[in-house]
Amino acid sequence: MTKADIVNRLANATGITKFETEILVDGFFKTVAEALANGEHLEVRGFGTFRTKKRPARNARNPRTGETVHLDEHYVPTFKPSRELRQVIDERQKKLANG
Repeated sequence: MTKADIVNRLANATGITKFETEILVDGFFKTVAEALANGEHLEVRGFGTFRTKKRPARNARNPRTGETVHLDEHYVPTFKPSRELRQVIDERQKKLANG
């Protein structure tokens, strides 16, 4: 699913124009990105939690050349789905698998 698909679904469900819906979706994404960049976490009840996680410095291997490469410590965004979201996904996937 792309951002355009999300905009289309939300616009159809709410009756808001696609232009206005795209502004809202962009605003949501920007808010999440800014919060994570500032070290904050974002919890959406019933959906999940967005956080950043610190990855320590380490040595890695370039799979193409086999050369050892040093990676500095860095932060990565993570998402932990809520119990409710996991249950919905599990039930829906089971239904799809069973026909």
